[in-house]
Amino acid sequence: MEEKIKILIAELDAQWREILKIYSSLEKKIDPLKSDMDNDDLTNSLAYKLHNLFSAYEDMFKLIARFFENQIEDITKYHTGLLKRMLIGIEGVRPNLLSESSYRILDELRGFRHVFRHAYSYELDAERVIKMAEKSIKLKDGFLKDFKTFKTGLLSSL
Repeated sequence: MEEKIKILIAELDAQWREILKIYSSLEKKIDPLKSDMDNDDLTNSLAYKLHNLFSAYEDMFKLIARFFENQIEDITKYHTGLLKRMLIGIEGVRPNLLSESSYRILDELRGFRHVFRHAYSYELDAERVIKMAEKSIKLKDGFLKDFKTFKTGLLSSL
């Protein structure tokens, strides 16, 4: 089991590096949009990066759920269920990944992604996109702390 957990941690670290790349791109787009709030291309580009950010976090959560066989039974609530699953620790199986504060921001980002995916008939509001981006950037440090605690918990169980 020790080897499998180390492999999982290596996969999670690789996914975290992918998430950091998205953050880097996201951070470069906020100020230009603040300077040009009427720029639909910048608004859509930043929104797309936020969409990708949540998707990348969700990919990390899937790695954990699959490893510990934490299947989500209700497919209609899969994204919400997966996120909630990361908030809870499972005694004797795995620690929780997310703190309450990280969970709240990620849940809001999940909702944003849903709106972005289904926003066919209306334009995105630049101000709302910027606010979501700023919240997401605040998430980075909090999640990193959560992630380190999670990995420490996994390694201590070896």
